[in-house]
Amino acid sequence: MRLYICWSTNGSSHHDCHKAHQALVEAGHDPQTVKAKGQEHLPAFLQLKVRREVHALTGSFFVPVLVLDDGTAINQPDEIVAWARSHPATPQTA
Repeated sequence: MRLYICWSTNGSSHHDCHKAHQALVEAGHDPQTVKAKGQEHLPAFLQLKVRREVHALTGSFFVPVLVLDDGTAINQPDEIVAWARSHPATPQTA
């Protein structure tokens, strides 16, 4: 799974990228984080490549966005948190 974030997952519990990442980690997931950087409010022609990828997935430049292994994209922070809580990671057996 991939988690598109702004610049980092650090910050307060009010930061959407932090909340989404923290919920996934607490549920036992280790998502690949992809930094989108930039700003969602800029016009499309000024968006960086990763923000354009986010837009292609969701129709919005807003992050965080969680992309599951099956290609499903979840683009609301509260929905990412809810998904993580309802889908804890299963331990890998060796």
